[in-house]
Amino acid sequence: MAARIRCLALFLLQLLVLLVASSGEDVVGTRWAVLIAGSNGYYNYRHQARIALCFHFVPFLAATSLSCHPCYADVCHAYQILKKGGLKDENIIVFMYDDIANNTANPRPGVIINHPNGTDVYAGVPKDYTGEDVNVHNFLAVLLGDKSNLTGGSGKVVNSTADDHVFVYFTDHGGPGVLAMPSGGYLYANDLVDTLKKKHAAGTYKSLVLYVEACESGSMFEGLLPSDMNVYAMTASNANESSFAYYCPGGNQGPSPPPEFTTCLGDLYSIAWMENSDVHNLRNESVHQQYEAVRDRTSGTNGSSSSESIGSHVMEYGDLTQNNQSLYSFIGTNPANDNATSSFVVSGAGAGGGRVDQRVADLVYFWHKYRNAGEDAERREARKRLMQEMARRSQIDSSVELIGSLLFGSDQGANVLDAVRPAGQPVADDWDCLKSLVRTYEGHCGSLGQYGIKHMRAFANICNAGVAAEDVAKVAAQVCAGVHSGTQY
Repeated sequence: MAARIRCLALFLLQLLVLLVASSGEDVVGTRWAVLIAGSNGYYNYRHQARIALCFHFVPFLAATSLSCHPCYADVCHAYQILKKGGLKDENIIVFMYDDIANNTANPRPGVIINHPNGTDVYAGVPKDYTGEDVNVHNFLAVLLGDKSNLTGGSGKVVNSTADDHVFVYFTDHGGPGVLAMPSGGYLYANDLVDTLKKKHAAGTYKSLVLYVEACESGSMFEGLLPSDMNVYAMTASNANESSFAYYCPGGNQGPSPPPEFTTCLGDLYSIAWMENSDVHNLRNESVHQQYEAVRDRTSGTNGSSSSESIGSHVMEYGDLTQNNQSLYSFIGTNPANDNATSSFVVSGAGAGGGRVDQRVADLVYFWHKYRNAGEDAERREARKRLMQEMARRSQIDSSVELIGSLLFGSDQGANVLDAVRPAGQPVADDWDCLKSLVRTYEGHCGSLGQYGIKHMRAFANICNAGVAAEDVAKVAAQVCAGVHSGTQY
């Protein structure tokens, strides 16, 4: 009798869950989504379709000073999830440079995959903003629903109302307080949060969820995103660490891409949330439940206490009460998963998985191009490209280090530049100072690029220390002139 009562109670509980989910479908309003891959180049395949691992197959990199970093594939995969979930193309806005599918380096022309055994995720993806139209200006205008401020593209914007739910997925390279873009400058944390504040003040959404894949992505919201705007943000990493590429060639810790691929197919955090969404009934899975599953998979330990983890700390920011909502409210659900179980563990989770630090993923591509090159001329060109990239990175690292030494002294320079502020504080106090300092550095020393933005914390700390702009300009000019001429300081 007791067993019957328990079975009946369980049945009634499951029925109640289904009834609540069904009632929620009637009040969802319109679902809107913005998907953006903020990079270009075939070596960033993963963004449009992640160092210890790198040292195993790039032996001469072990002697270099390197630190942490595919968005096309990720964005295309996200689109397929939304489409199967019932969102209409008119409510999905896609930003991607679109130089991957038909790139001469792509072994499967016209096709993008996001899993070693995956099918094409490129087919049918709208190309709303491509090439130079993938920039900060257009992204923020789209988010605000401001057609008048667009420059190029399809003209689609998030024309949402107070009853609507908005989902934003951004995958790219990042640094402390910034996300990279292929053109038009960097997306700074204060500008993103200010835009969210404007959208909230306009009353043009009921709730808004952001997923951000990038190194130091937590710094985009740390100490900046209020908790009273119905905005919830989940990031691939905290404010002080790299995120990781996934399904990378040459990995000895898990799945690698098909042998013809020389680049990573996805990003660890992105793969985690998308492969979770692929197989579950999202009416019955909350944002928080997905966060827990993604957190465990992305950490590299899958909840264990292993010290061998190769992963990052997935973080939550903003209004954490929003994560109690079902994922269905934001990204719909695939009807094929209606009978899926409620287990949120994804197969293949754990410390393995062919993962590589995001900032080294580019070098993995260049190394495999060199290793797989056939003729001598092709091999020399591949080696030249790899060495150029390594030299460029070394120059950036050296110039920033020298600037710190000249401003604060050789004993204190590194301490000041590398200082991490306590949790709850933003990277910078004066964002205008940070932007100005970055422009000054790039004017004298060249673009930071997707690798160099790892030094944004150094520039923010110079501003936080109150150093005058003219002093920085003078030192930058001296340092970079010395670097280019071979002079050492």
